[in-house]
Amino acid sequence: MSLTAALGRAGKHESADARVKTPIASTRNLVKQYGAGETAVTALAEVDVEIARGEFTVIMGPSGSGKSTLMHCLAGLDTPTSGSVTVDGLEVHNLRQRQLTKLRRTKIGFIFQSFNLVPTLTAEENITLPLDLAREKVDQDWFDEIIAAVGLEGRLKHRPSELSGGQQQRVACARALIARPAIIFADEPTGNLDSQAAGNVLGFLRDCVTQFDQSIVMVTHDPLAASYAHRVVFLADGQITGQLTGPTVESVAAMHLEISSSSTQAGA
Repeated sequence: MSLTAALGRAGKHESADARVKTPIASTRNLVKQYGAGETAVTALAEVDVEIARGEFTVIMGPSGSGKSTLMHCLAGLDTPTSGSVTVDGLEVHNLRQRQLTKLRRTKIGFIFQSFNLVPTLTAEENITLPLDLAREKVDQDWFDEIIAAVGLEGRLKHRPSELSGGQQQRVACARALIARPAIIFADEPTGNLDSQAAGNVLGFLRDCVTQFDQSIVMVTHDPLAASYAHRVVFLADGQITGQLTGPTVESVAAMHLEISSSSTQAGA
């Protein structure tokens, strides 16, 4: 997919008002501090946010705005200093470590910028790894449907080193879907890809929402990537400063620039 085609596709969104926005995840008065006393750094300051079920939500903000911290708290990878985090009806902030591990294995899928594939395993083995670790049987029909969606037929026996960057990320996407998670978190998933491969991965993520009713939260700094979402939430200095529904490349870039400029001036 060319960059021009990707731009054209990104502008074709369903009406956000036509979608049922039942929260799959939420935070209330979420605070995250690192350190203590005078050296304490507040990464998140009483953040309230809802992530709608069956939608593609993007989190954007300047460097140091708290966007990755928010995603990590939502995913149970980081512990809030105070406030609450709920995912699919579970109060994540109250879970013990073993319960958190089960949550991340059964309810949450992850897609990382660096792919995080096991180099000694084939593409197929990487995809089924979450189920293999949980000692659960692979649903062959679901597996076949995912493979067809990501277009990896004929590449399943290849190891990561034998795949292109775009193919590796599609393996990572398939792995995130295989256990039918309640929500998928994607951290800059196209950061290491060229424009064509990025467009393919973003298109696939969007299709996961429309075809599989998947809920996706993605952190990115790229307005083009953000334009594939149903909604973009903007952070600055640990607080939500705005949002867009039905975003376009131009509207995302304009708001991102405005928020980044305001944040810079405030810190001057």
